Amino acid sequence: MFLQRILDTPHLARAVARLQPELLHRVIRHVGLEDAGELVALATPEQLTRVFDLDLWQAGRPGVDEQFDAARFGTWLQILLEAGSDVAAAKLAAMAPDVVIAGLAQHARVADLSAVMPYVTLEGELAGGRVEDQAHTCDIGGYRIVALRDNAWDAIVEVLLALQAAHPDAFHRLMIGCRAVSSSRPEASGMHDLLDDPDQAMFDLALDRERRREQQGYVTPAEARAFLDLARRGIARETALPGNPLARAYFQALVEPVADEPVVDGPDASPADVAAVVEVLVDSGVLEPPVRALLEGAVGDAPRLARIHAALRAAFERDVDVSVRLSGELGFLANALISGCTLQARPFTPQEASDAVLAVCNLGLENWSAVTTDDVLVGQDLVGVFEKGWAILHERVGLTTARRLIELLTVVHPRDRDTQMRLTRLRRELTKHVEAGMPWRARASLEVIADLDLVAHAGLVGLLDECPVLHAAVRAASGPKPLSVSATAFEFVSENSQILAVDAFLASLPQIFAS
Repeated sequence: MFLQRILDTPHLARAVARLQPELLHRVIRHVGLEDAGELVALATPEQLTRVFDLDLWQAGRPGVDEQFDAARFGTWLQILLEAGSDVAAAKLAAMAPDVVIAGLAQHARVADLSAVMPYVTLEGELAGGRVEDQAHTCDIGGYRIVALRDNAWDAIVEVLLALQAAHPDAFHRLMIGCRAVSSSRPEASGMHDLLDDPDQAMFDLALDRERRREQQGYVTPAEARAFLDLARRGIARETALPGNPLARAYFQALVEPVADEPVVDGPDASPADVAAVVEVLVDSGVLEPPVRALLEGAVGDAPRLARIHAALRAAFERDVDVSVRLSGELGFLANALISGCTLQARPFTPQEASDAVLAVCNLGLENWSAVTTDDVLVGQDLVGVFEKGWAILHERVGLTTARRLIELLTVVHPRDRDTQMRLTRLRRELTKHVEAGMPWRARASLEVIADLDLVAHAGLVGLLDECPVLHAAVRAASGPKPLSVSATAFEFVSENSQILAVDAFLASLPQIFAS
């Protein structure tokens, strides 16, 4: 029903070409790639390049490097071919070459045909040549192509034949790139611990993708982890610009041109065409309906975030350039949390990341050593404010909770021997990870606390997190005990009064465990 409403939208081809790639990707994920062939056929090569960057690289968990999904690329080829081999070839020819090379090289090995064909020696003997033991091989345009996977072989052959016939320059460009990735491993030598040719080629392709995404405002997992780790260590600055070196490099990348990236203009579409598609997406739940502006605040939230809201409002009203800078810094910080941090052992949603950034910045302003006025952000970058709040959150909430729990576990002696052994294991895990400055790595061992008190367990799980949060169980420690607890009943720490509530909760644990 949803897909049919999209397909029935007037001037769909013009509207799809004007959609942001991130939104187009969300639609494709919503309906399923296998059913999105008609939408994919309407996308421009530039859109597909960015959608591939989003869809084909996946991380097992936040903060780890993303890996290329070869099987997914094969599915994409098959979907593109539903519109015809000539259409698929035209789109691949106009896309960023490294994206297509990364996919093809995971499915096939490429070599010059002359290098694998037998030849006759001066003595008249047949020599050379290479016998491939793979079931699928094909010679196209002077190249020997050998299947590494079977699931998309027919699609690869079909699209390469179409490329070679209609777009020979693009075909040879792709084959040369695939040939580099397919190069054999070097002989062992004093340098054999370096990346070999295929690994180096894939590494270079991944770097090209990261460079493209940096231009679009994304933060790589490695950069995000490094930035957040530095901030946790208290390397914060109550000084004016230029600010954090990692953040500065990020903003420089946003304005540096990316060479050799294809720019394909989509067909003109009126705002009404795009609005019709967006309306369907909102009605179907793919997009959230329009929400309040950033600085308005929901009922009950504005007082809690009063400092950061007032500072942002004053800065936005002061100068357009300052407004642009702060908007970029908010985006950087939210992307850093999404890319390099977890929330309750899962990825942040974009909304959660934005909410967390505002909360941490509010905490930073509340603990600013100098006297602050509403115009503090005119001369102070928001990244430094976040660093201040992030360091306090780590030290006053995460590490303090872990240290207090370690002390408490030395005097808790349950009658059950198995429980005692698990508590001892938890204390050792906490001690080890606190010394490393990463107490959240002991969260898996916290399950034993649920045997002592379920509500206390819920509160501790929230506090001992990579991004510590205030679970409803923490506030319940000073009032009537709730009948049930929910993992989603938490709020981001944004002010010192919440930290005082954490201290009260930790002080109540001995009595809770003794009961």
